[in-house]
Amino acid sequence: MSDRSHSLNVRTKLLVTLCYLAKGYFFSEVGDLHGVSRSSVCRCIQQVISAINRNLNNITFPTSLHDLAATKQKFHRVAGIPNVIGAVDGTLIPIQAPSENSQTYVCRKGYHAVNIQAVVDSSLRFTNVNAKWPGSTHDATVFDNSSLKDHLATNKPGWQLGDSGYPLREYLITPKNNPQTAQELRFNGAHSRTRICVERAFGLLKARFRRLHRSGGVLPFRPGKCMEVVVVCAKLHNLCLDLKIPFDNEKEEVDIDEDPQTLYPEGNNQQCRQRIIAMF
Repeated sequence: MSDRSHSLNVRTKLLVTLCYLAKGYFFSEVGDLHGVSRSSVCRCIQQVISAINRNLNNITFPTSLHDLAATKQKFHRVAGIPNVIGAVDGTLIPIQAPSENSQTYVCRKGYHAVNIQAVVDSSLRFTNVNAKWPGSTHDATVFDNSSLKDHLATNKPGWQLGDSGYPLREYLITPKNNPQTAQELRFNGAHSRTRICVERAFGLLKARFRRLHRSGGVLPFRPGKCMEVVVVCAKLHNLCLDLKIPFDNEKEEVDIDEDPQTLYPEGNNQQCRQRIIAMF
């Protein structure tokens, strides 16, 4: 075991952080594996998280005509829905109860969490991550107060696919509530097959980084740092895709919400979706 009083080199700090994120071990367990103290583990994890977040910038939303066309084409191949540039959803990441405003972080499932909104492309790559909201916040509220919503509404680059917890908009296509016709049923099936990429991406993210999964306990930092940890994990997930690093898991995990939020009223934005339904 190395002398714990010596400062840790960059390689050890990185290995400690990746071990903590990937395995979901306690600080003391990670410290024992690498021969460093619990306090050193805590400090180096926070340092490495900040360094990665500053220097790795690989979560990018498609904006050029070329990137938008390529994204739409790949989504169209999935189930025939045109003009799709992303699938959006939220996921809950368990955290330690904050010392301030604790109740606002209690999610609808009864534990303290942060609500992370993300957009994913058809290859399970994160193209937008919004990590700013406590766990009690509804997905629709997160979306309506995001720069993503402003960009979609102003520039109209294409459609996002969201579940029924989101508002139906001309730029945000949701499934048909209570489908009645064969076309509506086929559309909902195509919508589900296309949108499931975001649930698959969340599942893979939490499988790669067990610290984000409930089975890995809770993130023991203040809420702002917890949110930064999630963003860094999403960046590392994208890096794994870029480097084609395989994930050895016998069964793919899909982060499906078994306790869905209340259906959002469909409102008056049904013309665009009805045109899509007519294609099926």
